Amino acid sequence: MPDLSRRRRLLVLAICCLSLLIVSLDNTVLNVALPAMQRELNASVAGLQWTIDAYTLVLASLLMLAGSTADRLGRRRIFLVGLVVFAIGSLLCSLAPDLGWLVVFRMVQAVGGSMLNPVAMSIITNTFTEPRERARAIGVWGGVVGISMAAGPVIGGLLVQSVGWRSIFWINVPIGALALLLTLRYVPESRAPRPRRVDPVGQLLVITLLGSLTYAIIEAPDAGWASTEILACVLVAVVSLAALIGYERRRAEPLLDLRFFHSAPFSGATVVAVCAFAALGGFLFINTLYLQNIRGLSALSAGLYMLPMAGMTLIWAPVSGRLVGGRGPRLPLLLAGTAMGASGVLFAAFDAQSSAALMFTAYVLFGIGFGLVNAPITNTAVSGMPRAQAGVAAAVASTSRQVGQSLGVAVIGAVLAGGAHAAATADEFLAAGRPAWWIITGCGAAVLLLGALTTGRWARATAARTAALFEEERRGERAEGARS
Repeated sequence: MPDLSRRRRLLVLAICCLSLLIVSLDNTVLNVALPAMQRELNASVAGLQWTIDAYTLVLASLLMLAGSTADRLGRRRIFLVGLVVFAIGSLLCSLAPDLGWLVVFRMVQAVGGSMLNPVAMSIITNTFTEPRERARAIGVWGGVVGISMAAGPVIGGLLVQSVGWRSIFWINVPIGALALLLTLRYVPESRAPRPRRVDPVGQLLVITLLGSLTYAIIEAPDAGWASTEILACVLVAVVSLAALIGYERRRAEPLLDLRFFHSAPFSGATVVAVCAFAALGGFLFINTLYLQNIRGLSALSAGLYMLPMAGMTLIWAPVSGRLVGGRGPRLPLLLAGTAMGASGVLFAAFDAQSSAALMFTAYVLFGIGFGLVNAPITNTAVSGMPRAQAGVAAAVASTSRQVGQSLGVAVIGAVLAGGAHAAATADEFLAAGRPAWWIITGCGAAVLLLGALTTGRWARATAARTAALFEEERRGERAEGARS
């Protein structure tokens, strides 16, 4: 990518943030609309889980393919295709006649979404080449998640209450069209000098692994954990994981380069992403059902209740970017894990729902923690990795986020479905939800622990060795090319 003026770089960042905005808005707006969709489509808790997880599963499965394809065919080109497909999928979702078609159209959305965030992050990485400037840009990128969390519940509540749940998908169309026009005008094309080849076997194994695991978790409360159907899905997931690791190790240009995980900070960022977004997915799912189905709030009122959490995410995400740029990822990760874990404890051990003061304190803590966690995840994922494979490295981080959110919704929904099939009262719902809040607390504790373990001197040494490994490989490739 050619050197760009500061103004042009900022425009590129703004365009990439627009793509993140529509994808993030889609998730937060949808959560507010779940009860309305449940009533109109006569959906079970499992049905609601699939409206979220059908999207996140396809997204997670295709992100790495989208990243490597963009490195090969052109990041701008794939980004444009993603915007078009995402907008078409959104329009189809608004026309879905029943739950089954809605799930299918959500998958179409996800195909487009898979071409947006990792490719946009790759564009940012190749546009902002100075480390401190890149960290600040990533902080702004993380702040957009906060904007979507702040605006999504309110916008979704207004639309659901005034027009109906189908209207929540309309907002993606004009934003996508604006991003498309700006991309055509301002974003230069870029490619990796030596992109990876397509890995269809690895891609199929990833889809099989994620699909079978999520299906088992979501359907187990109804089918039974010991049922043949669920046990078969678990077996398929285990076999797929083993086959994926074995196959990718032998492949010269794998879909997922396992050498990335020789870096402790990269491995830690990947697991932190899974834990943090599992907590987010579970947090939004359980709170949406509680506020509307148990407290009887309207969609708009429920969205306004969530503003303290969203507002804190909006405030602390750019702060986190500056902290990462100036002091590294350790402090933001430690603070994030502490805040998210404390929020879960307030719900699990102190019944935060019983007191407005406690509940809003828990919302604020979770928002602070989630706002802090995004920038160190992304920065660590791409720092020290070869810029030529920036799309793949960014896609691994994005995949981890989507896998986490899928698992969070699946696990928390399964806990609620297993503990309260007909939780008509607040007491029954709270009793069923207490184990779910302990799971969210555990996710926060994992972020704290991994933040401490994977940001110290030993971890930085593993990152340096990994970077040297890739650099040596690149020198060898250049030497071989010169001889030929």
